[in-house]
Amino acid sequence: MRRQSKSFVMTFFFMLGFFLLVNGCSTVSKWFSGEDEDADVGQLMSDGTDYLERGSYKAAIEAFQKVKDRYPYSKLAITAELKMADALYLSEEYDQARDAYDQFEKLHPKHGEIPYVIYQKGMCQFKQMTTTDREQGHTLKAKEEFERLISRYPRDVYADRAKKNLRKCLIYLAEHEVNVGNFYFKQGFYGAALARYTYVIENYPDLGEYSEVLENISKCKQKLAAETSLKEAKKSRWPFSIWR
Repeated sequence: MRRQSKSFVMTFFFMLGFFLLVNGCSTVSKWFSGEDEDADVGQLMSDGTDYLERGSYKAAIEAFQKVKDRYPYSKLAITAELKMADALYLSEEYDQARDAYDQFEKLHPKHGEIPYVIYQKGMCQFKQMTTTDREQGHTLKAKEEFERLISRYPRDVYADRAKKNLRKCLIYLAEHEVNVGNFYFKQGFYGAALARYTYVIENYPDLGEYSEVLENISKCKQKLAAETSLKEAKKSRWPFSIWR
């Protein structure tokens, strides 16, 4: 039994020596240095970046996903997370991109690219804004992200970009409120219309709607005053109206 074990050990070392002789000591150094892994992850990142720049977003997403899956502890995995979100955004997969940016922010809250990430989260909503005669859910969410960015990083270059887009969000929201107010006015719901117009004046001043809204407020008050006068007149006549 001992002879067999000794023979096995000798055979193993003989094969190891033969392997080193053929391949050289560089192979062993790669095992311990991780050079092969670095080369592989580097190549994937290079491929993904190249695909991204050429507009092959699906291929870029696949390359960055492989980096995340195969090399989660590599320093390049964080970069792959962000570039993958960019690829989703550029391919107009805005909901998926927003989730990817959000995940990045949660995992790396102190990363230097966080201002950019918040801006991109806002842009994912901004790109889905609809016309002002429809609900403005995406507009509100974009507004929140841009305001958060401006509040947290007021001097960042992306805060300056966010300010421009924020103004457009506010204009959309103001126009939407005016549209809803106009609808209520046409339907004869003057109190509801007045509430919408007043909300615009209080929350969205100086956005190009001011004079129109003030005129509409005046009309609503006139209509409401007329309705009140009519009701008072009916009340005063009511005891005698049955005989008439």
